[in-house]
Amino acid sequence: MVDSFGEQIETEFTIADFDNQNGVVSEVKKDLVAPSVGMEFDSYDDVYNFYNCYAKELGFSVRVRNSWCKKKNKEKYGAVLCCSSEGFTKKKSSTTRSRAETRTGCPAILRIKLVGNFRWKVTEVNLEHNHLLSPENLQNKAHKSVGVGIKRKSVSDSGAGVQTCSSNQENLVIGLSYEILSSDGRNSDNHVAENKGLELKEGNAQAFYNFFCRMQLISPNFFYLVDLGNEGRVGNVFWADARSRAGYSYFGDVVTIDSRYLANKYEVSCVPFVGLNHHGQPVLLGCGLLADETFESFVWLFKAWLTCMSGPPPFIIITDQCKTMRQAVMEVFPGARHCYFLHYIMDKAPLELRGVRQYEAVRRALNKAVYDSFRVDEFERTWKDMVEQCGVKDHGWLQMLYHDRRQWVPVFLKDFLFAGISTTEQTECMNGFFDGYLSKQTSLKEFLGKYESALEKKRMIEAREDFDSLNLNPVLKTKCCFELQMSKVYTKEIFQKFQYEVEELFSCFNTTQVHSDGPNITYIVKERREGEGNQREIRSIEVLHALSVLNYNGVEDIPAQYIVARWRNNFKRTRLLNDSTNSRDVNNQAQWYDRLYRCAVQIVEEGAMSQEHYKVALQALEESLNKVCLAEEIESRMTLTTTLKPCGMYIVKNREQRK
Repeated sequence: MVDSFGEQIETEFTIADFDNQNGVVSEVKKDLVAPSVGMEFDSYDDVYNFYNCYAKELGFSVRVRNSWCKKKNKEKYGAVLCCSSEGFTKKKSSTTRSRAETRTGCPAILRIKLVGNFRWKVTEVNLEHNHLLSPENLQNKAHKSVGVGIKRKSVSDSGAGVQTCSSNQENLVIGLSYEILSSDGRNSDNHVAENKGLELKEGNAQAFYNFFCRMQLISPNFFYLVDLGNEGRVGNVFWADARSRAGYSYFGDVVTIDSRYLANKYEVSCVPFVGLNHHGQPVLLGCGLLADETFESFVWLFKAWLTCMSGPPPFIIITDQCKTMRQAVMEVFPGARHCYFLHYIMDKAPLELRGVRQYEAVRRALNKAVYDSFRVDEFERTWKDMVEQCGVKDHGWLQMLYHDRRQWVPVFLKDFLFAGISTTEQTECMNGFFDGYLSKQTSLKEFLGKYESALEKKRMIEAREDFDSLNLNPVLKTKCCFELQMSKVYTKEIFQKFQYEVEELFSCFNTTQVHSDGPNITYIVKERREGEGNQREIRSIEVLHALSVLNYNGVEDIPAQYIVARWRNNFKRTRLLNDSTNSRDVNNQAQWYDRLYRCAVQIVEEGAMSQEHYKVALQALEESLNKVCLAEEIESRMTLTTTLKPCGMYIVKNREQRK
């Protein structure tokens, strides 16, 4: 991490344009952070790795020209890093074999020294080279010392301004701040300067710093961004650990953005991004902390999250009914279907309809229109009858609901899969990820202390469900072949929902074919329904009727195309393999790193299920590492052979000329 105390670092990169279609920051050559006098680093290795990454991108290699150590403890306190072409080679008379001259007296250097606060400071920089640079063809030994993780970070953070905020009271150091432009062209720094920023109470800044340091130690792919103002005030914060980033590649199709902690004025204005795993359980995909509910803050957060995930945007985004957030979603996710939490809206009904003369009649009519309409014309007719008969035609809240009906009424959303789960169930299980860990009075310091335990508890539940779904056979309740088939395919939780539909199959007492037009055949399914306003989901009824039609036609196994792959008990494994084979860019090292990391995380998760799993996973990792090392040795030999061949031909030719 690169920091600056007392002044803001001026970098030479430009802010990368955000690509709304693929959801990544476009890679621009100018987006390199060039070394400059005044930069400070945590350690000597950080300086070296930073300069090495910079050198590789430009096309030159680095060596250490000088270094100084203390006599007593051999502690290094100064060094000069230079271009490998610095100086000139001294010729030795005893040399029998001449080598090509590679040094050109290049003046490019980076001088650093250890300063009083045990940090390394850049004191002198020369960026000029007197030779050609070739980043495409350069592969130097020094660059191999740069870890792939560091390379990955330099690529993924190419659009990031590296800044810090120094607090004399608490020695706050927060880095990696994205400077993302808002839609009206204003820089996010100006936005933070206009609002008051996050209200960090005493001890909160240090808690943030400790939290980020701890997470980086335990999660190497941990990612965080801080929106800083011109005065160093913290405006907005975003972070995601390695497993959240890996989880997005599996469960990023439908995402909820829960802003109720922010809207309800919690002390911790947390905005979690939550997905739904293959067990129908919530999984955290990142977390934000916002200073306010402005359009600019939401845009900053959404862009920060999408950039962090390095993948395509979600197909469906579910939020609260917030006008400002809706505008921000349209700005950052123009291709996504934006929906509202259904039960949020229905829970507000008693409050919003208070004072209405015919309250009970309106409430019943509203429930009927929302839950019992299976066609759009049914909803329109029921809604019209409600507003006319109950005299609420001019009610502001109901008018707003009707205007936004395509964002929340189930009948308008039945053609969208919502990750294969019903609208009501989906919003219920993805809502309130931190419920039980976060109240209105919970302090930021307390929340950050509970954060890891909250995630660990959720992930332990997922690991246990994974184990049960793959190893335990569920109890069958019928002799239906569909039930037996899906008991071996779906996860335990999802199978139980399917099992309920199989049991309900006996309520369909009559199935009749009424029309045939080539491959399109129309059936009428008659079903016994008990009670009125039972709020049964449209998708549940569609599944039941589809099973009835298959049974009517004597089909014993559900065709593969009708099995939702997302709910399979081996979904993460198959998704990982498919993602590895369908590479977007076979020459992109950043994508190599992302895929390898997801594979490693999957092995770690499944390897931690039991002692036997652990032994097998550890042995597999050791074998894989040995194979990778062997491949590197073979590659090195091939490179050496290719390099020596021209030299041998040259020597033979000269001998022939001498004869």
